[in-house]
Parts: sequence; C-alpha cells; structure tokens
Amino acid sequence: MHVIVLAVWVFAMPRLLNNANVDLAPLSFGTFLAFLLYLGMFFQPMETIGMLMRMMNRATSSALRIFEILDTEPEIKTAKDPVILEPVKGEIEFENVSFAYDGIRHVLKNISFKVKPGEMIGLVGESGAGKSTVTSLMANFYTASSGRILIDGVDINQLDIGHYRQQIGMVLQDPFLFHGSILDNIRYGHADADLDEVIAASRAANAHDFICKLAHGYETIVGERGHSLSGGERQRISIARAILTDPKLLILDEATSSVDTITERNIQEALDRLIEGRTVFAIAHRLSTLRRADRLFVFEDGRIIEQGTHAELLQQENGTYRKLSHMQREVHDLYAV
Repeated sequence: MHVIVLAVWVFAMPRLLNNANVDLAPLSFGTFLAFLLYLGMFFQPMETIGMLMRMMNRATSSALRIFEILDTEPEIKTAKDPVILEPVKGEIEFENVSFAYDGIRHVLKNISFKVKPGEMIGLVGESGAGKSTVTSLMANFYTASSGRILIDGVDINQLDIGHYRQQIGMVLQDPFLFHGSILDNIRYGHADADLDEVIAASRAANAHDFICKLAHGYETIVGERGHSLSGGERQRISIARAILTDPKLLILDEATSSVDTITERNIQEALDRLIEGRTVFAIAHRLSTLRRADRLFVFEDGRIIEQGTHAELLQQENGTYRKLSHMQREVHDLYAV
C-alpha cells in the first residue's frame, strides 16, 4: 500500500505542477486530493481483510493445539467393570511398587507398606527421594511400573477413577485458585454446597475472619491463582475447600512450608481439624509439623530406609531422621540468634 501511494505521487506531481516538458494533461489539485481520498477508501477493506487473515491464522493454530489435547488418549483409563467403593474406608497398601517417569530411571524401588484407615503417615526425605511420587500413585495420576497398589483390598486399577478421586483431598504447597469469587473457589469440589456449609468449612479452616474483612466478603473476586491474596490466605481457602468436600483420603504436600510462624499456627490448627477421622499422607520438610503422625516413612533414593514414630526414630543413634532433626534444630537456633 505504501508503494502504491508513492507511485501515485510520482506520476501525479508532474501533472499537478503542469510541467511543460510533460505531454500529459494538467491535473488540478482538487482532482488529485479526491483521488487520494478514494485510494484511502480502497485501502480500508484491504486492511480489514488482512486483519481477518491474521486472526484466522491465530485461531487455526490455537484450534490445532486444543484438538491435539482433546484427541490425546489418556494413559489411565477406567476398567470395563469398575469397582465402586462405597464408602472408601482408607486402607492403603503398596506391594513391591516401583515407578519410573521416563520408563528408565526408577524413582521408587520396591516400596512396600500398609496403612490402616484413619492413620496419619508422614513422608520425610530429601527432595527427589520419591515422596510426592508416592502420593501421585496413590491418587492414580500414574500407573506403577511394577507391583500393586490396593485401596481397601481392591487393586487401584480396578476402581472407578472419577468416584475414587472424589474421595481424595489435596492441600498443596502452592494451592491453585482460579479467577472468580472466594465462594466459588471454596465450593469448587462441591458445587451444590450452600452458603452455610461454605461458612462452616471456612470457620474450620480459620479463613472466615479474614474473608469477612474483605470488601465484598465471600463474593470478593480473586485473580488467577489468587494473586490478590497472601500465601497463608490462599492456603486456608484451599483447606476450606478440602474440608467442604469431606474426603476420606487426604494428601498434605508442604502445606505450611512458605508462611510465617503466626500463619503457620493458624494453618496447623485448621489442618488438625481436617485430618480427624481420615487417612492422611503428609509431606513436610519441617519435621516439627509431623509429630502428630502415627508413623513416619523416611525416604532415600526411592526406598524407605526407616519407619516408626517420631520418638522411635529419634532414638536411633545413626538414623537419618535423627540427623535431619538435629540439623533443623541447629538451623532454627542459628536463625533465632
């Protein structure tokens, strides 16, 4: 379009100036101006068509990516005749379970343990030892490379995936909140819950007081991932969501690792109410948060190297858990100074 405008000026100027050396009829300024205006009217639909083409290309590229995801076959499928546990008691057993994300390097190596209903299990170990992988397998996000995982005596691969996952509650280190009201975020897993049930769950999670102080209370809109809230507030909303769904199995993954001491105490009080009567798997690097656990599993290089209560593991002179506990105590004393 710029080239066309430039060409018009080049051919029109000699006629516009009425140069005697030009064998063309003279051109009036009004005619020249009218031609430029008509030229502009001609360019406008061309620009619109160009914009539509760009939009179509972007939409086509996005649609291809979306359909690629929709057409992907899930690796984990519900069995043809699935078993529905009603209700789920919470007994979990790992039988010689091994797992590798890439099919080569095993993250878990022949893990075996049995958890009774209502028992709280603490998972301890360095990063990459396999703690989160255990909870992912328990939630049936992946299929074990070898071995079996039994839920109430039934192989996890035989369960109805949708029904089973409805029995699981998760409180993660970085809880996900979507763009919407606090009310919708809390009842995300239980859309039919009324306001009284939401408030009761918020009170149990120590979230009701700070929600009421917000401009619009439970109707306050939080941004994507809850960016308008603090880390502790997001965590308590996540706990309220878990309380509202009333799960039989609960996974706590570093739920108090990135908050201050006062907020940690509020969150811990809410967690104490949440874990009552449920089978709980708690991952924590702060060992003090696992003292209430019935048993602790210490992981190292994909294996359980120690297990027992907090007091029992501290009595092992050369135990890994005892070393980790002493190291944390020294670091805490150093920061206190």
